[in-house]
Amino acid sequence: MERFLTKRTQAYCVGKGEHQEQTEEEPGTLGKEPAGPRKRPRRESLESAVLEAGPSWRHIRAEGLDCDYTVLFGKAEADEIFQTLEEEVEYFTGALARVLVFGKWHDVPRKQATYGDAGLTYTFSGLTLSPKPWIPVLERVRDRVSGVTGQTFNFVLVNRYKDGCDHIGEHRDDERELAPGSPIASVSFGACRDFFFRHRESRGKNPCRRVEAIRVQLAHGSLLLMKPPTNTHWYHSLPVRKKVLAPRVNLTFRKILPTKK
Repeated sequence: MERFLTKRTQAYCVGKGEHQEQTEEEPGTLGKEPAGPRKRPRRESLESAVLEAGPSWRHIRAEGLDCDYTVLFGKAEADEIFQTLEEEVEYFTGALARVLVFGKWHDVPRKQATYGDAGLTYTFSGLTLSPKPWIPVLERVRDRVSGVTGQTFNFVLVNRYKDGCDHIGEHRDDERELAPGSPIASVSFGACRDFFFRHRESRGKNPCRRVEAIRVQLAHGSLLLMKPPTNTHWYHSLPVRKKVLAPRVNLTFRKILPTKK
């Protein structure tokens, strides 16, 4: 399976068997460097330089899979946004915190909330949800994502994983409310977690094909843009990682069709 990865400035990890191109380039200098120990640049200065230059994308390609990955927010800003999300997002409780799996209802192994434009509904796992009105921190992230992708989004699903025991199983984001041809933008804050793609024909005990799974580590402040036809051919999941003790909040921005009256 071919994978094409572009150069990027931040370090990243890829799954077993993935080809990767990772280039460390020193900035050009004029003349000779002065003698003596070199001063290390401050983290804040490096982050500002990266953000001013624009995101450096890693392109993830496979048969029927088309995704782009970048670290969109520097650490200081990502920390601030994460703290605000922890304080302001209102998660579902009661019946809305349960999910229908193979005809049985189960407690969702994470916290969930939806926000978005008025007049929208979104149905998944046996639940039909109406979003709460946008709050400033979600609008801030949404607008940043729109600015670097050129895409517009009117809905966001918020998932909070308290630690590595919270997870989400293999699924495809292919609900009928999604606007045809629109991508899904997944933004992560908090603990770095493994994220897996598995081809639909390579699932189960006796798959009809052997297609290598793809692993991406979703870092604090990162953006993963899943473009069509990815969700037609590939399932994705966030598996249990018991060694992860810190929380993670994930925002998946979507463009969904207005509810027909």
